[in-house]
Amino acid sequence: MNCKNCAATQMMPIPKPALRRNVAFLPPKLLGLALGVAGLLLLAAGPARAEKADRLMPLNIVSEKGGSVDVANQRTEFLGDVVLSRGSLLLRAERIDLRETGDGYYQANASGKTGKQVSFRQARDVPGEAIEGYADALEYDTRSDSVRFLGNAVVRRTQGNRVADEVTGAVIVYNNRSEVFTAEGGNASPHPTGRVRVVLMPRGAAAAADAAASAASAASAVATPPGVPLQPSLTLPQPKPL
Repeated sequence: MNCKNCAATQMMPIPKPALRRNVAFLPPKLLGLALGVAGLLLLAAGPARAEKADRLMPLNIVSEKGGSVDVANQRTEFLGDVVLSRGSLLLRAERIDLRETGDGYYQANASGKTGKQVSFRQARDVPGEAIEGYADALEYDTRSDSVRFLGNAVVRRTQGNRVADEVTGAVIVYNNRSEVFTAEGGNASPHPTGRVRVVLMPRGAAAAADAAASAASAASAVATPPGVPLQPSLTLPQPKPL
């Protein structure tokens, strides 16, 4: 004898268990700030992503003074004007300590020197756009595809030679995959008060309107002829009779 309820139960799909995700916890004062900055910059960056092809490229490192290799601990140190590249990703530092993990990923710790910070640049999938950043030190992890800027950190989204957005703080973490920034303030922030600072330039319709107004103002200034200068008189007027 067939049971309709049993048959319906057998045909129902079994739901898959929810995936667990690792969550990073911040102190309450920093949590709201980090989420606020991340939300602003996620909206600013739009749906485009960092250059996807970079993840498939090999990691290349060159240095001026060479370095040392620790085979047992799978660590390599490079010194003197070190340049790390991976596709469009370009990292410059005075010193880079590179460690290979057991599963083949790399973790790079870069540091600058007095008067010269570590610099980072990577193109985005949007033509002409890039992410640029500077800090006293930097951590790059190929597993999470993230960059951590440490000390007097400044990160910008550029469009050609124009700065579209800018973030400053003591610590800025940039996730290449999601293109989300999180920032923390503190004594190592370039801002005099140690606060995080975010600058978002106009975009979309607002940017177009501002550009049109600037162009119209410039055109008006060019089209308007200069005022006619006063000419001196060469003859004195005749006095009136008394």
